[in-house]
Amino acid sequence: MTTTSSLISTLPGRAYTDPEIFAEEQAKIFENLWFCAVRAGDLPKPGAFRTVQVGRESVIVVRGRDDRLRAFLNVCRHRGARLCAEESGEVRRTIRCAYHAWSYDLDGRLAAAPNLARMPDVDRVEYGLVPVHLREWLGYAWVCLAAEPPSFEEHVTYAATERLGDPAAIERYHVEDLALGRRVVYDVKANWKLLVENFMECYHCATIHPELTAVLPEFAGGYAAQYYVGHGAEFAERAEGFTVDGSPGFGRLPDVSQDQDRRYYAITVKPQVFVNLVPDHVILHRMFPMAADRTVVECDWLYHPGVVESGADLSLSVELFHRVNEQDFDACERTQPGMSSRAYREGGVLVPSEHHIALFHQWVNQRLRG
Repeated sequence: MTTTSSLISTLPGRAYTDPEIFAEEQAKIFENLWFCAVRAGDLPKPGAFRTVQVGRESVIVVRGRDDRLRAFLNVCRHRGARLCAEESGEVRRTIRCAYHAWSYDLDGRLAAAPNLARMPDVDRVEYGLVPVHLREWLGYAWVCLAAEPPSFEEHVTYAATERLGDPAAIERYHVEDLALGRRVVYDVKANWKLLVENFMECYHCATIHPELTAVLPEFAGGYAAQYYVGHGAEFAERAEGFTVDGSPGFGRLPDVSQDQDRRYYAITVKPQVFVNLVPDHVILHRMFPMAADRTVVECDWLYHPGVVESGADLSLSVELFHRVNEQDFDACERTQPGMSSRAYREGGVLVPSEHHIALFHQWVNQRLRG
């Protein structure tokens, strides 16, 4: 793949535009690996649910009467109607199909159906909702559609250890206990891989991120925060906090170490999560690939509960990464049309500070071959 000693070839353009390749990615990546679906705090009480697109499937995540989160395919076992048409909501006792009134308990068992009493041979578990594997980490529900899911520890939590070099490093932020301060949803007209590649490199930072490089000046040199294990980009001397104007934030989270103070860490959890750690808050992106040229991104800003409960003004804190997001997604949308150009038929190139993206490309190709 190497074209010269310093330039490495990328994936070909059709990898970002071909609906057949995207369908293969849905089947072999998003429907086979752990997928970060829902923030657990968004489902605060029994009956609260959210529907999530995972690959080609719609998945219901619901909180049961025992306070446990469970996930099921959003399909009635009778005639295949979609059960929950809304993105989110709350059911009182059962999940009820609007077509023939088959109803399911929050644990997935078939609870009721017209004339069910006359069919005593119907197994209410066997004809219950099809379950989906679910694990909780960082305060989010992660689901996996595979019959035998891969190791959560090796494929999800290890990403933080691999990036930070110490499993305790992310635990000190207690992300699962933080409160949602702000959520912004972005509808990006670009392939999901362009977003991952963008997040992984900082060759573009000096060009399009003036606010970010003012707070993290080393990013102006083109090297990303993820380019070696344990590294965190240091705040500028004049920056008092991770805010759009460098003004103070909200004080270091209680257990964040002195070594982690005034530093920014970025973690990619393949295939669709970005975690950004700064001393006083955490920013977590979840990508939902919808088509070869469309990706919906939900971005959460998470703070100590006391900060959110106090009604503190979060705007300067949120605005910094909101601008970064808009700048990045504009760049991805600017890139997407070029993927179908004959100029990009064989792909582009990676400069040395982007060589680690080639490992991501290898990972994608391995998943598709596998």
